[in-house]
Amino acid sequence: MDKKYLLDTEENKKFLEEIRKDLLEFGCQFPAVDGTCYYLGDDGTPWKEYNRETYATSRMVHVYTIGKYIGYKGSDELIDLAVKGLMGAARDKKNGGWYSSLTPGGGHTENKLCYAHAFVILAGSGAVLAGHPKGKELLENALEIYDRYFWNEEEGMSCDTWNTEFTVMDSYRGLNANMHTVEAFLAAADVTGNEKYRERCGKIIKRVVGWASDNEWRIPEHYTSEWEPDMECNKENPDDQFKPYGATPGHGLEWARLIVQWSLSTYKHDKENAKAYITAAENLFERAIEDGWNSDGEPGIVYTTDWNGSPIVHDRMHWVLAEAINTAAVLYRITNKKKYYDNYADFMMYLDEKVLDHENGSWFHQMNRINVPNGTVWPGKPDLYHAIQSTLIPYYTPDLSIAVAVKEGKRYYR
Repeated sequence: MDKKYLLDTEENKKFLEEIRKDLLEFGCQFPAVDGTCYYLGDDGTPWKEYNRETYATSRMVHVYTIGKYIGYKGSDELIDLAVKGLMGAARDKKNGGWYSSLTPGGGHTENKLCYAHAFVILAGSGAVLAGHPKGKELLENALEIYDRYFWNEEEGMSCDTWNTEFTVMDSYRGLNANMHTVEAFLAAADVTGNEKYRERCGKIIKRVVGWASDNEWRIPEHYTSEWEPDMECNKENPDDQFKPYGATPGHGLEWARLIVQWSLSTYKHDKENAKAYITAAENLFERAIEDGWNSDGEPGIVYTTDWNGSPIVHDRMHWVLAEAINTAAVLYRITNKKKYYDNYADFMMYLDEKVLDHENGSWFHQMNRINVPNGTVWPGKPDLYHAIQSTLIPYYTPDLSIAVAVKEGKRYYR
């Protein structure tokens, strides 16, 4: 196998560096006049007819905070524009919080999403790290709004959706928003030193591990208001962007990595407790790979499976591959098991041969069953966040949020 696919080789480090530079260059046209994030098309040109999503604007603060600390010129200006968008147009100054998205005609969508607010926390953490003058204000306001409306201390989980005025809460509960809440809370804890947020992550993670272990490590994604699994949710709309039916192998991979980060940062001097969660992370990874990787005779990880592990939506999403790369590397680092090293190499080769757009830049965001680019769920290439992280997480300490690890130079040396 080509050395550029093998972890810890100079060739692999160079390969990732080239991908990283390309991604940062590809995404730099994102800012609208108001600082919010345009949806990016196939060549990085904004598709201005699409809504401008608050989660995407937030991700760009995170991405270019990382960019700043790996030396990408212009990062400060891009961070400043995105923070301007979050402090301005995307913010609901009447009712508090953030609109989930802004429409091309100057309006906004009529809801308030936990998912979007979790990413505003991640953006606030990034802005603080980057030394932005509004960073502290953004982070504090994001945490205050989240604590008031989304976090339920008694349940140890977060709700999902409110109306714009924060007067009516939807009965749906979901793990996608809670997963990104874990990511955001870990970043907030690392940046502020407030361990309350890391402790909350533990409450979420313990419930998720329980649900997954009771279901052969296929994570139920959707729940009722009483946190009862709704295993039939969206059966008629199985390829939904954020609420697909069935099990989502990519989320099993992403949860596995976040569980490792939380356990290593929480149980620094308690190897037995950490080991139990690392074992859970391995189980999640292995279930996702067994069900999803090459499971229909073609390379790639399918988007969703049924509750027996058979593929439902065969398309491959770029973010799933990014999380597979991250988690394979992290599990190899902490277990030294060669199978994860081999997984990483396989994923790297697939990335190079199928998912990287060597002509226009960035990654194809959706491939069909035979690995031809497709756009039924994710047209264009709007997102840098998953891809940019996968060029760094394999080489940085797994117990820190990646932007913090990059700023502090906490590389993983082997």
